Amino acid sequence: MLHEMTIGGLAMDPSTNAPILILNSVKEDFSIPIWIGILEAASIASVLQNITFDRPMTHDLFKNFIEKVNIRISRIEVCDLKDNTFFAKIYCHSPEQEFILDSRPSDAIALALRFKATIYVDDKVVDNLKVKNGEYETVDESDQGKKWEEYLKNLSPDDFGKYKV
Repeated sequence: MLHEMTIGGLAMDPSTNAPILILNSVKEDFSIPIWIGILEAASIASVLQNITFDRPMTHDLFKNFIEKVNIRISRIEVCDLKDNTFFAKIYCHSPEQEFILDSRPSDAIALALRFKATIYVDDKVVDNLKVKNGEYETVDESDQGKKWEEYLKNLSPDDFGKYKV
């Protein structure tokens, strides 16, 4: 099953200084945190804050190319989580064909925002890492998984959006 999501905000992991993208479920009460790169966070933040640049940044350039070849992005899916790595798919449509591109979630979401495409998360991801009613359920029992669990338990709503990326 797919869960429609919205962007809840961006935060910084104080232990690694890595940006965290928070996705909130549209119809249910849970959120998904995804650790992303600083450049991807900046790209996402620029769309969320309606910031434009004189020259196209990478995701803007790719959007321009996609539009030039008459392709549209209908949706993206964060489709899996394996060994603390998230996976995504970008669903593309042209008059001649439909195809799916493998992607990092941060790149897929950066493009989804530019195309106003719907963002989904698959049950595989939800079942592995879910925040519900302020409580975090952790399936990953590795040291890294326990570190994430501890960090997430200490996040407060005030932490989201307080960091500019």
